[in-house]
Amino acid sequence: MTVKQTLSDLVGINSVSARSNIEIADYLAARCDELGLPVKRFPYIDEQGVEKQNLIALAGADFSADTSVELALVGHTDTVPFDLNWKEALTLTERDGKLFGRGSCDTKAFIAATLTAVESIELKALRKPIALIFTADEEVGLMGAKRLADARPLTARFSIVGEPTSLQPMRAGKGYSLGEIIVRGREAHSAYPAFGASAIFRASHLLTRIEALGRKLEAERHDAFDPPFTTLNVGVIHGGTAKNVIPGECRLTLEWRPIPGQRSETLLELLRDAVEQERNEDPEFDCEIVPTRADVGFETAADSQIVGLLEHLTSKKSGTVAFGTEASQLKQLGADAVVLGPGDIREAHRTGEFVPIDQLEACVLILKSAIEQLCGNS
Repeated sequence: MTVKQTLSDLVGINSVSARSNIEIADYLAARCDELGLPVKRFPYIDEQGVEKQNLIALAGADFSADTSVELALVGHTDTVPFDLNWKEALTLTERDGKLFGRGSCDTKAFIAATLTAVESIELKALRKPIALIFTADEEVGLMGAKRLADARPLTARFSIVGEPTSLQPMRAGKGYSLGEIIVRGREAHSAYPAFGASAIFRASHLLTRIEALGRKLEAERHDAFDPPFTTLNVGVIHGGTAKNVIPGECRLTLEWRPIPGQRSETLLELLRDAVEQERNEDPEFDCEIVPTRADVGFETAADSQIVGLLEHLTSKKSGTVAFGTEASQLKQLGADAVVLGPGDIREAHRTGEFVPIDQLEACVLILKSAIEQLCGNS
């Protein structure tokens, strides 16, 4: 089967994160079964009560208490939702050298390239084992990969994690953290503000301090990134109940992306200090901080074998990414991890998502060569 046919099959399966991914897991398991690969499913129930499955297939190894592979190829099976007005979202459509469809870029193209590359290799001749890892729920917090990292079903020496990087190997990535900030006031009729305390005004004072924290974080730099420091953003604010009511509560969603080596708690500690400063000025200042996510970044050394190999195969110098990936979880499984895949991340998550055909086909050759050189066809 050609890589385009495989991608067409994958895009045709609706695997948005809110749905079960069992249909696409069944498809991938069947393809791996055809190659004679042992397959193991790792099912779980997500927070909404929906069954999900991570899937691992091995070549040159069997599942055991100490399964170890030379190379792991990792792709996530879920996609973000799509606009129902995009009638061709689940039908791969070719136009102007591009393949359109939900997930075509992020990351079903990488999965299709992986299957095609593996099918083109004499697997029995490999001297070192490989693993194909297909995860669930990447788009909603890397949940499937986190479960695999906790379960430790295998260890890996090297890993290529599929994400749309325009086939540039990415050897480092920032972390991703979230927190909810709840500022409380006291409701009252807006005609009599002295009887209340505005949670929104209080939150605005804290926001000024948070903005200053962002500037403070710029002092710790990692020059491989653009921007070369931890960034933060207050992306959502909810507060108040009516125009004529002093607001009793205001909620802020704070996001920050730590550079590798910086603890997620660094920002939290600075934020708690900022809250205490507000309390020094307003003894009734009431604020609660609820951390909800703390994903660390990753970094693979520039002189790692996998970095050098992928730089050679792609003719591109390795770089870094600011968006979240499953590379950190592969690092937990022992791997020197590199993020790479066809397509541009700026085309992902949007109506009209696409992957260039030439990049898709080139990815097959890159992965095939990586397998052969790292795992040693004899």
